[in-house]
Amino acid sequence: MENRMAVPGEMRALLLTNDGYAAEHSGTALEAMEPYLAAGRIAVPQPGPSQVLIRVHLAAINPSDVMFVKGLYGQPRRKDRPAGFEGVGEVVAGGDEAAAQALIGQRVAFATGRSDWGAWAEYAVAEARGCIPVIPELRDEDAAAMIVNPLTALALFDIVREEGEKSFVLTAGASQLGKLIIGLARDEGFRAIAIVRRDDQIPLLEQAGAAHVLNGNAPDFAARIAALCKAEGPRVLLDAITGPHASTAFHAMGRRSRWVIYGQMETAETVIQQPGQFIFQDKRVESFWLTEWMRRASAEQRAAAVTQAQRRFADGRWRTDVTAVVPLDEAMARVAQELALPNGKVFIRP
Repeated sequence: MENRMAVPGEMRALLLTNDGYAAEHSGTALEAMEPYLAAGRIAVPQPGPSQVLIRVHLAAINPSDVMFVKGLYGQPRRKDRPAGFEGVGEVVAGGDEAAAQALIGQRVAFATGRSDWGAWAEYAVAEARGCIPVIPELRDEDAAAMIVNPLTALALFDIVREEGEKSFVLTAGASQLGKLIIGLARDEGFRAIAIVRRDDQIPLLEQAGAAHVLNGNAPDFAARIAALCKAEGPRVLLDAITGPHASTAFHAMGRRSRWVIYGQMETAETVIQQPGQFIFQDKRVESFWLTEWMRRASAEQRAAAVTQAQRRFADGRWRTDVTAVVPLDEAMARVAQELALPNGKVFIRP
């Protein structure tokens, strides 16, 4: 039988107003909340046998959340259910399985996955295996953003490490995830070639440890990335955007290069400039999705990644840059404008 602490019957939440996927692409920016979400009240969900119920302390907003609420992500929306893929909070109830029962009373970072009960609410449901007990030293701001970006950064950097070359290319270098990867590279002696979209982001990433930072919108971008690829010899492109910048970078990379796509923040067409490179230079395009990595990785791999992420936040090597912490009651009015500000993460606090 489920063990349950005192929980109300209803909760406040930001509820999806549409089912399924969008009929057309509306861009990757969240121009407003109202077409996609509504503030409301809903019954507090009941966790299933392998699940836990979490009283949310803080919920993160990631690019994947924006794509999801707009119907552009790789899983369908469910109308009148809360949005939000990750957060931090206290487990207040658990299903019958031992793993769920063991988490009751603990502060956990959690990912909602496919539970259809997202984190932008007073309570959320998550699979027990998608929860990470959080060490006391971690701020809520770091714990709430500890799964999607940090575990992705560690898994992607493993691809770079295994490939053997000390240099690599990444797009969206000024994103939270990009900065985490650059920090890993700096600490382990790798040379990150970061692509950004604005000149003001260049000194920030150079200070963070990137070996080179290029503005993909600069008129000499193609020539500069070609020269760097010739000099540095990177074989991995970690790509969060697709589109012309990534296409140009991959075209300039040498034999046996790998284009690892883990996001689509660019709406422009992605062109393969010379398909013959796949034949004669043994180049390839592949995908990465954290959900699939979590399913395929061994328990030891997952535990090692979680331990490393917590240690890096606890000792200050990683830190979540915060743009704003928005109260749930103000989220409909404020979130879109806060997300439009550069270089930091926005959170929702119930």
